[in-house]
Amino acid sequence: MQTATLLQLGAIGLLAASLPLAMVWMSADANKYRKLVWVAVFLTFDLIVFGGFTRLTDSGLGCPDWPGCYGLANPFLAHEQISAAEQLMPHGPVTVVKAWIEMIHRYLAMGIGVLIMALMATAWVQWRRTRSQTFAPAIPTALFLFVCVQGAFGAWTVTMKLQPVIVTIHLLLGMGLLALLAWLGGRADYLVKPQAPGGSPAALRRVRTLAIASAALLLVQIALGGWVSTNYATLACSDFPLCNGKLVPEMDFEHGFTLWRELGKTAAGHYLPFSALTAIHWVHRNFALVVVVVLGLTAWRAWPHAALRPTARYVAIVLALQTASGLATIYFSFPLAIAVLHNAGAALLVLLVTMLNYKSKYQLDIALRAPARAPVPAEIHSR
Repeated sequence: MQTATLLQLGAIGLLAASLPLAMVWMSADANKYRKLVWVAVFLTFDLIVFGGFTRLTDSGLGCPDWPGCYGLANPFLAHEQISAAEQLMPHGPVTVVKAWIEMIHRYLAMGIGVLIMALMATAWVQWRRTRSQTFAPAIPTALFLFVCVQGAFGAWTVTMKLQPVIVTIHLLLGMGLLALLAWLGGRADYLVKPQAPGGSPAALRRVRTLAIASAALLLVQIALGGWVSTNYATLACSDFPLCNGKLVPEMDFEHGFTLWRELGKTAAGHYLPFSALTAIHWVHRNFALVVVVVLGLTAWRAWPHAALRPTARYVAIVLALQTASGLATIYFSFPLAIAVLHNAGAALLVLLVTMLNYKSKYQLDIALRAPARAPVPAEIHSR
């Protein structure tokens, strides 16, 4: 790729980041760093949702090279090549619309990369100047490294022709980026507005354990959901609660869960049997029951604590909506809008469960540091 194209792409990334950076700079919020963190959270959530839309509209190869489109900075410049590919295969992976969807996704990702570099630079400068815990640079630096790895997997997603394991890891890294930003945002909030302990250490420790378990199970479920999506197994079971009329349908777990293989192929290069797609869908569907139970229990345990109740309430609401959208995807034969909402619900659960983890950890820490009440002398009781 020519140097001019790379410079043009860099300029587009700076342009994409300029508006949110200007909004942060001109905002009335005195804590610009905290504001920048939450703007990055919002845009990363948007990027994940738009990435789901890109995948669900089969636009991942709308531009079959990376980082540009046919070696150029935007689909306008590559219009001739895109149109020629579309004429050869009108319903193929390369069309004008799909090229724009893919490149908008990349532009947004570049803009977020610039925001995270600004976040890291601000953290390091302010940390060296003030040594304030607010600007501790470990997480911002980890975010920068995370973005670099995520960019590499974004490139491999295209160059390896949507290989399912690469696309699934790309999704998981996006969710991990959102979780890290949410954790950083939670820390910024609590450093600005410290809160008093709202429960006993024993009760908060139970909530904390459940919150960690919820995060782990949610990670597995998102990986399974990504595996369903990247293998196009959403409609492998066309009914519910049965799967193709059976409680336990015919399934091929060996081929379904072989990770390193081409899209639609077995490791040996043969076409993937339908029973493998059924296995992928069936596992995701049944593991969802485990996730619903554990996240529901976590929200219930967190509810009595005033500091955790708002987040617990939102977890319960989004969990119910996510379950409904998953069922609707099956009953309505995979409509695009509901599928995108289901992807957005998963990202929102990641955000909320991360916040619940941070808040429960914070509440537990200050509860453990709080001085214990002195025992009442026995002679007072006797009066």
